[in-house]
Amino acid sequence: MIKIAGLGRFAAATIVLSGIALGSASAQEVTEDQIKAARAAINALGITNQFDNILPNLAEQLKSTMIQANPNFGDAINSSVDATALALAPRRADLEREAAVTYAKAFTADELKAIADFYNSPAGKKLLKDGPIATRELYKAADIWGQGISRDLANQSSDALQKVVKAPITPAPTDADNAQPATAAPAQKPAAKK
Repeated sequence: MIKIAGLGRFAAATIVLSGIALGSASAQEVTEDQIKAARAAINALGITNQFDNILPNLAEQLKSTMIQANPNFGDAINSSVDATALALAPRRADLEREAAVTYAKAFTADELKAIADFYNSPAGKKLLKDGPIATRELYKAADIWGQGISRDLANQSSDALQKVVKAPITPAPTDADNAQPATAAPAQKPAAKK
C-alpha cells in the first residue's frame, strides 16, 4: 500500500520506470560515478523505503500459511521462518543496487547529483513532506472547479441557444444534477388475512 506521503517518491519512480519501459535506458552502460550519484539521489528521495516491509510481510504470510496447515508446529514454524528471513535480509542490498542501476541508466551523474542536492535541501525535504498534501488539495479544488464549470457551461450554452431558437431548452444534466438523494424503501403491505 502506498501512502499519500509517498506520492512524490512514487511519481519519481514511475517516471524512471516509464523511461526504462520505453527502452531508452536499457542498453546504456553505467559508470561507478553514476551508481554513486544514483545511490545519493535514491537516499535523498527515500524511494526504496517503500520496499522495507516486503521481506517481513512475506515471512508473516508464510508463517500464517504454514501454521494453518500444521497448527501443532507453530513455535517451530515461527522460529524457522524468522531465522530464514534474517538470513535472507542481506539480499536487500541487491534491490538497492538494482535501484541505483535503474536511476543511473535514466539520469546522468550530474543530474543525479542535482536531484540529491535538491531533495537534501530544506525546500526538497519540504516538497517530499508537504507536496502530496498540496497535490491532494489541488485535486479537490480542480474537482470543485470542474463541477462549477460544467454547470455554468451547460446553463450558459442553453441560454445562448434559447436566444437563437427562441424556445425553452433544458440544459444537459451535470454530475451534480445526477446525484440522487437517498430515499426510504417503500413500506411493505401487510399480509392478507385468511
